Amino acid sequence: MNPPDATELVLIRHGESVPNVTPIIGGMRGDAGLTDRGRDQAQLLEKRLREEQLRADRLYASTLPRALETAEYVSRALDLPVQPDDELHELQPGDADGLTVDEWRERYRREPATPSTLFAPGGESWVSFLARAGAAITTLVDRHPGETVVAVCHGGVIEASFYLAFGLDGTGTRVSFASLNTSITRWRHHRGSDGRREWAAVTFNDAGHLAGERTPTESPREAVPTPPDEEE
Repeated sequence: MNPPDATELVLIRHGESVPNVTPIIGGMRGDAGLTDRGRDQAQLLEKRLREEQLRADRLYASTLPRALETAEYVSRALDLPVQPDDELHELQPGDADGLTVDEWRERYRREPATPSTLFAPGGESWVSFLARAGAAITTLVDRHPGETVVAVCHGGVIEASFYLAFGLDGTGTRVSFASLNTSITRWRHHRGSDGRREWAAVTFNDAGHLAGERTPTESPREAVPTPPDEEE
């Protein structure tokens, strides 16, 4: 039996986006929203959520266009308004936003990078991104004890949820989680009798609504390459 104060956190990755299929780095400037395939994926997600009659109390979304557009489909299925949250953004690319990947590498990746290297001036490092995304996730579960919270976000944020639950800080061995477009990842969070946080991974990367459809579940590339290339 689940504790009464347990928060069910449902993280949904956005559908395939324009930055996923072009060499453009997708921050707020470079993100042109979903592709036609991404919209097809989001429609299938909406259909699934309606059929399953998922009951949720809150719906949050990253304010990047690809996430907000996906959240519109989720909002209709759940009959909930979207609460925008800038803290659910993918790693912030700073001055590299809108550049091609080759332009970014030429300008900002001439030297080997580490997890603490900024993606570009004004942007985040892998370590600072994990701290920011982890804090955003923690805020959601602490704000809504005993509720079911849905957040439409990004592959990096879903990856950060595992780093948070496992107590990793990003400076050690890289652990990668390849999240699929419109996939569903579920966590259950509560505090134990000793006050410590307890996380239960319920599902990861559930994209069953795309099974058998002509809608590939994996993006050709990441909208923002995360983490930066590390020194070998």
